Amino acid sequence: MQFKNQISLLSAYGQFVSQKDLLDNTEEIIRSDKKFLLLTFDDGLKEQYEIAKPILDQLGIPAIYFINSINHIEKKVSMVHKIQLVRSVMSPARLINEIQNYNIRFSKAEVQKAIKHYNYDSENAALTKYLLNFKLETSLRDQIIDKLFDEVFTEEDVADNLYMDINHLKTLGDEFSLGNHTHSHLALGLQTKETITEEINQTKEFLENTTHQEIVSISYPYGSREVCTQPVEEIARQTNHKLGFTMTRDYSKHEDSFLMLNRFDCNDVPGGKNEKMMFR
Repeated sequence: MQFKNQISLLSAYGQFVSQKDLLDNTEEIIRSDKKFLLLTFDDGLKEQYEIAKPILDQLGIPAIYFINSINHIEKKVSMVHKIQLVRSVMSPARLINEIQNYNIRFSKAEVQKAIKHYNYDSENAALTKYLLNFKLETSLRDQIIDKLFDEVFTEEDVADNLYMDINHLKTLGDEFSLGNHTHSHLALGLQTKETITEEINQTKEFLENTTHQEIVSISYPYGSREVCTQPVEEIARQTNHKLGFTMTRDYSKHEDSFLMLNRFDCNDVPGGKNEKMMFR
């Protein structure tokens, strides 16, 4: 299996640590010249628990699983996954046309920004993701995607099959392996201070009430610099998070804030499509 092979390659590169290891020894691990590795999974997908976790358990390797509470509190499919599912049955060109029907236009600079951010996708696929995740007003994006999603899928059935259940969360809580991925998977830096606070607090409270374990880490949805701007970090700190993870593809260095740690995509590390990025 590709995942197991990739973990084996990573094992030869550095030492795996757990969330507790990093929390208890944050400065020592981040500042060290030694190579420490922490696996993270976003979105609370059932396949992460049922497929990836047994492999990691067998190898004795810990991880953090970041959860969106909308999937459990409201039994809804996150918009990011509705987008993925719609994209799986519809070409990027058609999606772009659907968006343009609402008089949405984009510049060459935005096309280049999309290509840079989604560097593993084709130009049209990258542009589609950029428009849906960053450019469109949230209400308009939801209107477009909900319409297309409901033409093909039943939301309750998708949610049941896609996400971890409460027992999974409780087990991960007992292992101190859960983290906050916000309630609705919104790009936080584009929201009001009040919305950011609500998005972060709702998931933290839900997970702590469900598992009776403190939630100390957060993974910021989408994770680019433009969606991790202040006051995102400050609100994460105010809500008693100690560790925060972006999607800036780099090592976490001694000068980094512990609430703005960098992460490599699985494609960037040994066994991935662009593994040389980790060694640049």
